[in-house]
Amino acid sequence: MTVKTVVAFDLYEGRYEDFSTITRNCLLHALAENNEQLSDNNIEHLMQAYDSLSTFSDVKPALTQIAADPNIQAVIFSNGTKTMVSNSVLRSKDLSPHASIFQDIVTVDEVKQYKPSKASYEHLAKQTGQNPSDMSKLWLISGNPFDIVGARATGMQAIWVDRIGTGWKDAVAPDLQPTVIVHSLEQIVNEIHRHPV
Repeated sequence: MTVKTVVAFDLYEGRYEDFSTITRNCLLHALAENNEQLSDNNIEHLMQAYDSLSTFSDVKPALTQIAADPNIQAVIFSNGTKTMVSNSVLRSKDLSPHASIFQDIVTVDEVKQYKPSKASYEHLAKQTGQNPSDMSKLWLISGNPFDIVGARATGMQAIWVDRIGTGWKDAVAPDLQPTVIVHSLEQIVNEIHRHPV
C-alpha cells in the first residue's frame, strides 16, 4: 500500500470576491461546462431571481413567534452582499411582510471573509453589540453544517435545521455538534428558551 502526501496550496490567500460576483461566475461556469449559452438579459433575469425567492412553509410561523418574543433580537447573517440580501427580504412576497422583525442585516462584506471564518462570526458579535470574547449568548440558526461548525468553533450556540430528518453526519469536526437539532423552524423559539445561556 502506498501512502501519498497531500499538499494543498492557497493560491488566492487574501482574495475576496463578493457573493453576487461569485454567484454570477458560478452561473457562467455552469453554462460553459454544459455547453449552454444564455443572453445577457436572461443571465440578468436569473440573477434577479434572488430578489423573489420563496421560503419554506415553516418560515412564516417561526417569524411570527420571534416577533412576539421581546427577548429575541433577530438579525440576518449572510455570506451574501448587503444589497443582495436586502433585496431578497424586501422584494420577496414571503419575506417582505416580516422584514421589520429583523433588526439588522449583517454580511461578511466588511470583513471580506466568508463563513465559517472566525472573523465573520466575531463581526456578527460586534454588529449586534455582543462581546466577541463571549460568543455563548449568540444563537445561529442554519441548515448548513459548515455554518453550524463555524459558529460552534467560536463558542456560539447553534441550531441546525434538519428538514429531511437524516441526522447530523458532519464528521469534519466531530467535537463541534449543534447545540440543538430541529426539523422545523417552528421549534427554534422553544429550544432557545429550553437552553438558557
